[in-house]
Amino acid sequence: MTQPWFARAAAALVSASLALSSPPAHAAAGAQDLGLRITRHELANGLRIYLCENHTVPTMSLWTFYRVGSRNERPGITGISHLFEHLMFNGAKKYGPEEFDKALESNGGFSNAFTDKDMTAYYEDFPSSTLDLVMDLESDRMRDLDLSPKSLSTEREVVKEERRFRTDNSIPGKMGELLYAGAYMAHPYHWPVVGWMADLDSIKTADLVNYFRTFYAPNNCTMILVGDFDSKAALAGIEKYFSSLSPGPPPPTVPDNEPPQTGERRIEHHFPAQASSFYAGYHIPAVTSPDLYPLEVLGTLLGTGESSRLNRRLVYQEQIALSASAGFRWRLDPGLFTVYVEMSPEHAVAEGEKSAYDEIAKVAAEGVPERELTKAKNQVRADLLRSLKTNEGRGEQIGTYDLLFGDPGAMGQALARIEAVKADDVKRVAKQYFEARNRTVVVLVPEKEGATP
Repeated sequence: MTQPWFARAAAALVSASLALSSPPAHAAAGAQDLGLRITRHELANGLRIYLCENHTVPTMSLWTFYRVGSRNERPGITGISHLFEHLMFNGAKKYGPEEFDKALESNGGFSNAFTDKDMTAYYEDFPSSTLDLVMDLESDRMRDLDLSPKSLSTEREVVKEERRFRTDNSIPGKMGELLYAGAYMAHPYHWPVVGWMADLDSIKTADLVNYFRTFYAPNNCTMILVGDFDSKAALAGIEKYFSSLSPGPPPPTVPDNEPPQTGERRIEHHFPAQASSFYAGYHIPAVTSPDLYPLEVLGTLLGTGESSRLNRRLVYQEQIALSASAGFRWRLDPGLFTVYVEMSPEHAVAEGEKSAYDEIAKVAAEGVPERELTKAKNQVRADLLRSLKTNEGRGEQIGTYDLLFGDPGAMGQALARIEAVKADDVKRVAKQYFEARNRTVVVLVPEKEGATP
């Protein structure tokens, strides 16, 4: 599963309640009321808990967010965060290999997970009657995960095969990896979430133990329960299964040490293909910047949907590309706004780059009509609201906003800030961030099958 590029959620109006342990529960207030009731609690060991009751159907979704991703790694162990995503399903002290999914699925449940540059998250969807079992499963692997050489050897090979499939033999996957490697010189966003192959081979069990104690401790975790339950009973269950876990040491701070980019960087990727393509990235601020909201609107009107500017111009009007998209993910540290274009076989990358950059420059020079601005903001809003239709979607967005902002109440603030974006704001950020000196470009150079370097 992959994290959405925008933490899609809307406001939460919440009620206060009583916590079972220190500090007391409190409400995470949002700017608008969409019927969500979220309460926050925290155990003495630092485990942060959000409860959101929804009695529409007798099901629940439990999300467990760990505040760790590839940005927390170092050279030599890149990919270890994603490796843990696999290890977490490979057995612990009480529930051994394959028993986690077997126990859950035999009771009507389902599980999945994702690893990102900034976070790692796990979730289970299950009938309300299965909550006690799910708590037992989660606490077992948080306390006593199998980190043996055998488990490492098994899951390492799985991750390496995933890397071959999704990166080494994937055109967009490899181009995305090269883009970040070229755009970042010092910051950990330089390496891919899946890790470098040599680093995957070099990870030792001692690395796993140290990483687990630091990043998979309750004080580095947020748990979100959404669905058909009684909050008082659910809190009692969480305390029963998780209060005895010991907190870990404070995770090391990740320095924001990336030097300013002073000129365009270009990378060629030679690979068997029928047509060329290009992947361009522009440095943009971290999630705390108010510029993220006009950039969000800009990404939508440039590259989301059939009627977006880049798709309309390159694919339909000029007919030089097969597809065109643009956007970004909200990041804890300064990230990248990306533009990806697949060219038609008979057209060169230079044509696509010229048209794409011209369209962005047009926004920077002329701005956007009010009707187009309103449409883009409505698209963002609709996307946010759709994500809250299910227990799973609500849990993911509560956890995402907690990790990015420290408070799911920021959902409402984000929605209000999107609504407040003006045409001048979009024009300003297009001019400020989308210049050639701030750009890194990866170009696919098609080669015939079997061609040698």
